[in-house]
Amino acid sequence: MLAVPGGAARNALLIVADDGGFESGVYNNSAIATPNLDALARRSLVFQNAFTSVSSCSPSRASILTGLPQVG
Repeated sequence: MLAVPGGAARNALLIVADDGGFESGVYNNSAIATPNLDALARRSLVFQNAFTSVSSCSPSRASILTGLPQVG
């Protein structure tokens, strides 16, 4: 739960997929049908610009989950 001004609590859901990239309708990909993710995105916050310190999947996920930078 996240605390927000005014005392209301909000849930947070972070979806991290292996090689997930932009393969969903929310990122304007019409080749793959993702109706449930698209519906969730319509009522959620969607990151349009997100960056990581390394382009490899496993270290990127570790950085997201731990908040620590990738080690060399």
